[in-house]
Amino acid sequence: MKSLKRLLIWATGAIAAFGVAAIFIFRMPIFGGSFEEARWERMRHSPQFHENRFENTPPQKSEMEFLKTLQDYSKGQVRKPQFVVPVVKLTTSQFAEEIEPGLRAYWFGHSTTLIEIDGIRVMTDPVFSEYASPFQGVGPKRLHPVPLALEQMPRVDAVVISHDHFDHLDMEATKHFAARGTHFYVPLGVGAHLARWSVPAQQIHEMDWWDSAEIKGVQVNCTPARHYSGRKRMDNSTLWSAWLVRGPHSSFYFSGDTGYSHHFSETRKRLGAVDLSVLKVGAYGSTWLDIQMDPESAIRAHQDLGGKVFLPVHWATFNLSYHAWDEPIVRTVAAARKAGVQIVTPAPGEKVELGKPFVNREWFLQH
Repeated sequence: MKSLKRLLIWATGAIAAFGVAAIFIFRMPIFGGSFEEARWERMRHSPQFHENRFENTPPQKSEMEFLKTLQDYSKGQVRKPQFVVPVVKLTTSQFAEEIEPGLRAYWFGHSTTLIEIDGIRVMTDPVFSEYASPFQGVGPKRLHPVPLALEQMPRVDAVVISHDHFDHLDMEATKHFAARGTHFYVPLGVGAHLARWSVPAQQIHEMDWWDSAEIKGVQVNCTPARHYSGRKRMDNSTLWSAWLVRGPHSSFYFSGDTGYSHHFSETRKRLGAVDLSVLKVGAYGSTWLDIQMDPESAIRAHQDLGGKVFLPVHWATFNLSYHAWDEPIVRTVAAARKAGVQIVTPAPGEKVELGKPFVNREWFLQH
């Protein structure tokens, strides 16, 4: 009886200590900020906000059952490239001249893409960290280096953020660009994290679905997506979104993380077709498809958007699912060929310029 009593006392103390540690950890800057009254008021008046959390429209109908997904894939999946990913190294001097007219994109890996559009530079979900995790040295590790180091990056006019997960919102990258005057376009609630990281308020543009803003003659549109959020836990405390950016002559769409739904065709109906579709194709599972679309769904999404050129992202950089590292791109290329979709498969850092020929080297097929 005394042993049991001691065990209970020990267990109670351990649980209390863990709780105190968790409170301390979640107060660290890396986990972002809290919602002050004005921000909270705007969040709770969003059509997507229900019972103190954001919801998909229509509501999410599947759960992320990792065990089921693991069972779906046979053992022995090749989880990382068995060769050195052929990163095209960029230099600051390549971006020294004035931005030329037109539309060009440099995929940096995962969902991070530098896009030059009608005189400005826009970056999608800039993540430069070695690990997609709150703590460097723990979690999914980068499978290839970034094409250009963060401190060497050229001026970026705008950053669009899809949601606040660690593989999409990088605190150090955010602070770097903020110090250089970059404007941030983020879904509702995400601005609290940027504020915690001392991003000036005038550089934060917090938006709901279908809100629009303008920077240097280029329109930035916040559009729907199907996903979930939470910097500390999966509590949907902040909104998630996709982005359609349209200049006087060019346009692109960035999906962020999303499941497939009618929101792609609705976006085209409201805002028009796009020149470039930058869509996620990786990190999916059989029980996740409502919030993480697979390659074939990405092709359908591109067609719904009326996209001219399809750039697949969210693969080859971090291991975030149980499928083989190259499965997403192999399936995407096959689906694109079947559908007659113009797809580009650049190596990280390789330039894609719309209106100019691009040769798909399919570097990922190396063995």
